[in-house]
Amino acid sequence: MSDYAADISKYTSAVNEAAVKAIVTYCGIALRNVDSSLVAATDPKELATIRDGFAAKKLGLEPAAADVAIKVVTEKMKAEPRKGRVTFYYLLAEATGTLGKLG
Repeated sequence: MSDYAADISKYTSAVNEAAVKAIVTYCGIALRNVDSSLVAATDPKELATIRDGFAAKKLGLEPAAADVAIKVVTEKMKAEPRKGRVTFYYLLAEATGTLGKLG
């Protein structure tokens, strides 16, 4: 859990540990595989899956709001070639003011 928090802290000053734990639980077994633990931010299908999955189901975002927030997070993490899924999801929740829905 501390590795995820350390990565998230590169982008934000205060890390909500309960939210990180909720995201890790949500992602589950996907985090065990290197490929699925990363977000392919240049792949429109991947971003649509995030929008229709995590953003809609866990955060309760409408597609248009999710798309805007995904662009914000992608821009924020653009210097990072390997975008961790937990970090991406955390920043998405933070950008949309929905961290409280996670924990």
